[in-house]
Amino acid sequence: MSVNDPIADMLTRIRNACMARHSTVAVPASKMKVAIADILKREGFIRDYEVQKGQPADTIVITLKYTSDRRSVITGLKRVSKPGLRIYTGRADIPRVRNGLGLSILSTPRGVMAGHEAWQQHVGGEVLCYVW
Repeated sequence: MSVNDPIADMLTRIRNACMARHSTVAVPASKMKVAIADILKREGFIRDYEVQKGQPADTIVITLKYTSDRRSVITGLKRVSKPGLRIYTGRADIPRVRNGLGLSILSTPRGVMAGHEAWQQHVGGEVLCYVW
């Protein structure tokens, strides 16, 4: 199956798995998706992720995180920059998601990083998605 926007596909798979209360979700792997999963783990939105080698392609298995009353830690995911309309931001205009409770993920010249990390390193870039 051909996917025009692989990052949006990853976010949709995570969103659907959270709504269905699955413990894990499998996503086709790429360097960008592994970097996004790493940021989600560092910021506490997912429990863990693992890249599994396979034929014909590698897969990322993401272990989702839930609260004690079985609610998902991830309540929202939104793709911002799309293949048809790229959204770029400078360091001064990096968006705050949900007044600081959420997270923006950017692709910068120094790699994929969270919005607050990009702000600290004085770089801007393409706004990939929002997580809250």
